[in-house]
Amino acid sequence: MSTSSLSAALRDRHYLISPWPWRSSAFLAGTAIVSAPLAFGLWLVLLPFLVAGRQIYHGELPDPAVVVLTVIATGLLLGGAPLVALPVAALERRRLRLVDPRPLRTGNRLLDLAARFRDEATWRAVLYTLLLALLAPPILFGACLALFAEALMVASPFGLGTWQFGTYEVHGGPASIPLCLLGVLLAPAWLYLAGALAAGHAVLLRRLLGAGDPLRDQLGEVAQSRARLADAFDAERRRIERDLHDGAQHRLTSLTLHLGMARLDLPDDSPASAPLGLAHSQAKELMVVLRDLVHGIRPQVLTDLGLPAALRELAASSPVPVTVDARIAARPPESIETTAYFVAAEALTNVAKHARATRAGVRVTGDGTRVELEIEDNGRGGADPSTGSGLTGLADRVAAAGGRLLLASPVGGPTLLRVELPCPR
Repeated sequence: MSTSSLSAALRDRHYLISPWPWRSSAFLAGTAIVSAPLAFGLWLVLLPFLVAGRQIYHGELPDPAVVVLTVIATGLLLGGAPLVALPVAALERRRLRLVDPRPLRTGNRLLDLAARFRDEATWRAVLYTLLLALLAPPILFGACLALFAEALMVASPFGLGTWQFGTYEVHGGPASIPLCLLGVLLAPAWLYLAGALAAGHAVLLRRLLGAGDPLRDQLGEVAQSRARLADAFDAERRRIERDLHDGAQHRLTSLTLHLGMARLDLPDDSPASAPLGLAHSQAKELMVVLRDLVHGIRPQVLTDLGLPAALRELAASSPVPVTVDARIAARPPESIETTAYFVAAEALTNVAKHARATRAGVRVTGDGTRVELEIEDNGRGGADPSTGSGLTGLADRVAAAGGRLLLASPVGGPTLLRVELPCPR
């Protein structure tokens, strides 16, 4: 039989004549051996909680000794559970091969003790160990009772004394042959029950002690990589802004000043006067261009006064009348502020270029955990990201910050652009 796991074997008609029933029974026997000391230790630790709960239930205050024991038990549960769960998890992963030989991604990493306590896999192992200690003993006890009843039924003709099976009294001998035949007929049901219990245990083990979904892990890594790239881009942009502001802009200002002084020293009829005047005018125009370029990288008002003031300055320079409603309780992180500002700037540029609007409104709210930005205009609507309006770039920028962009733009207007940005702590 070529089935690769117990779950697949249970659906095969040759299950009863395969090794899987015996492997299931061996797996359940191992589960009983592992869960018994865990259950004993857990109930021993939980005993102070039970005593305290019983006293409170009867309207009494817990005794001081019970309170002390409860505090000690809480410390043992929180501090000792991971130390017990990790070796149990390692043992259970090895035992899983008995009923499910497929590779199990463990995601084990070389972590120190403090990192172990912060790792999600550790607390999934703790949950598995608690479930093993709480659920395995009663379930396996019921399975053992079923096995014991099965054995008594099969062995009833061989005279194991007098015993009562429901309202039916068994004395052994030929009179109990029907009961023996019933036991033989029920034997496959018990084997399937053992297989189902072992398969369910294997599914729980793989779910809690595996490394999780590989696709989800890869998506998480991609999201983190994208956020790192966005942060690196913002850092490089700030560096360029600083170099332009502190270097090129100051040198250009000095050059313009010297050109102006040289122009004053020359007489108006000098042959060099006209070219020098032209150079001075071009230098001043270049200063304006450079100042606008630096402002476009990251406005100084955004750095100094925050997002509301930067949005009001942006609205004042818009060719379309814009109202700003800003209600931010706590200043968001710099990357979120920058993203929100440039989304608003691009959106208002689109309004001025394409919407044919006569007015627009910007609303921004923030409570310290998220920032919500809305840009609305009364233009013609019909905004479509596929037409090259910059909406695709905006959506990518918002997604890189972990947010989402929503657009409602029916033909005829109005157009509403909504951006939701989380504020990581």
